[in-house]
Amino acid sequence: MAAPKKGRGPSGGQGRPGRSLVMILIAMVALTGGMFLSGHTTPRLGIDLAGGTSITLEAQNQPGKPNAINPTNMDTAVGIIERRVNGLGVSEAEVQTQGRENIIVNIPKGTDSKQAQAQVGTTAQLYFRPVLTVAASGPEQPAPSGSPTPSGSATPSGEATPKADDKGEEATGEEATPSPSATTQGRAVSEALKKAPTPTPTDSGEPKPSDTPEASPSADPATAKLQEEFAKLDCTDPEQRTNAGKNALPTDSIVACGSNVPGSYEKYVLGPAEVSGSDVDDAKGAIDQQTGEWIVSMEFTSKGAKKFQTITSRLSQQQPPMNQFAIVLDGEVVSAPSVRTALSKNAQISGSFNQQSAEDLGNILSYGALPLTFEEVSVTTVTAALGSEQLKGGLIAGGIGLALVVIYLVAYYRGLAFIALLSLLVSGVLTYTIMALLGPAIGFALNLPAVCGAIVAIGITADSFIVYFERVRDEIREGRTLRPAIERAWPRARRTILVSDFVSFLAAAVLFLVTVGKVQGFAFTLGLTTLLDVVVVFLFTKPLMTLMGRTKFFSQGGSWSGLDPKRLGAQPPLRRSRRVSASTEPKEA
Repeated sequence: MAAPKKGRGPSGGQGRPGRSLVMILIAMVALTGGMFLSGHTTPRLGIDLAGGTSITLEAQNQPGKPNAINPTNMDTAVGIIERRVNGLGVSEAEVQTQGRENIIVNIPKGTDSKQAQAQVGTTAQLYFRPVLTVAASGPEQPAPSGSPTPSGSATPSGEATPKADDKGEEATGEEATPSPSATTQGRAVSEALKKAPTPTPTDSGEPKPSDTPEASPSADPATAKLQEEFAKLDCTDPEQRTNAGKNALPTDSIVACGSNVPGSYEKYVLGPAEVSGSDVDDAKGAIDQQTGEWIVSMEFTSKGAKKFQTITSRLSQQQPPMNQFAIVLDGEVVSAPSVRTALSKNAQISGSFNQQSAEDLGNILSYGALPLTFEEVSVTTVTAALGSEQLKGGLIAGGIGLALVVIYLVAYYRGLAFIALLSLLVSGVLTYTIMALLGPAIGFALNLPAVCGAIVAIGITADSFIVYFERVRDEIREGRTLRPAIERAWPRARRTILVSDFVSFLAAAVLFLVTVGKVQGFAFTLGLTTLLDVVVVFLFTKPLMTLMGRTKFFSQGGSWSGLDPKRLGAQPPLRRSRRVSASTEPKEA
């Protein structure tokens, strides 16, 4: 006689539903404990709820580039500004275009708005230009004799020093001397331009110094104009300081301002650019281990390293001040170190930096230059009053919606509503704690659309419970008892729930990828709560339903259990009919 076949073990959580419940309880305790230990017991709020700063930037037309303002450049600028702001540790900043020429930057409260404001509109057009001459700048200058030399006790704005892979002495500056008179300045400019190498364009369109300097005649109109600009330039005037060298082409010689000591300014005549910001691969603020001062460490690309080595090799053989190269950011000299030896891939900018200024400059250089010049149109402080009223209205609407869901569950499902409400509570706790922890972790901030996403998620979660409950009730209508009905209903309900949640999550993911700003908050919250719905249904609702099915209240199918066979119109219990054997035939009379 053949041994009886062993039946399959219980599926899902039928055998050990307590294990799943313990797992989700441990997860809730861990998340709640982490929330309190981290000190972030509430989710971070976005600009519409917490207030902040809104900056409007307008793109400006550039000389020689009539079609520079186009969707491609605007989108590139948005990406660079967004990375700059996020590089400051800001999160939930909204950077988006408005119309054809404007970019709106919304920065939440709690951020240094002045620091962010200084970075978002900085074009960050970086060039390395050779210094032709330099003088102290002010409204009234004495007229000493002699040729001009660099100002400052060390270097005009810092030093460029080699890293471990460079050899030679560190770059140093020269002693300061008084500024020459206008006549002497003009003569110095003319002589410097004669000695300066003549740039020739490369295949890429960037200037390249020729090996043989060509003298520029003093009668050259460009030279005369440069002499006049240098003589009249007063770097103590903020307007002149800002406009000097602005919108100049890389192939032009320019005049520019710089400052080594706060309140003290130098003016420069600079040759054509020989290295650009696109040649910088990485930059960051750091502390010099030898001096303990803040510096900006730069690393060039392989192409940029060759250019940098060429210029520093040539400058190291020049006499002051023509042995200096100026690091020019948006037309202003941020550093003008002297060079004593050729440098290659790595360099440092040192000078009067503090931690913030070093990190800011490193942040700007790391993310590159904006393709357009922007003018700051307005800076508006956004209060949270309007957002708070909207949030209050949204929470009231959410509360009304939740109350209606509860009333419906109690009226229609009766005892099963207890399981649904506990599941909603678990989902709410998980959602809240995760949102609170995601603030410091990835910078997630709760805004009004995100609140809407959480409210919509109540309906998605309740829908999953309803699908499962209806499957169980269908099994009871077919005449099965509760415990088998719970297990037979689960595979079909599980499949429907997964398909529904997958569609919802896919919609949230697509919405998150193709949108910007606040709509992403809605999509993120919707996707998060959809994933949590799957976790709650599988690890809490189903195991709890299995345990409740073993109690008298539910197993006996009372009128208040929501599983009363009579109220559901159940059929009589299914019975197997005996099969008539094919070999048995009725006897003839």
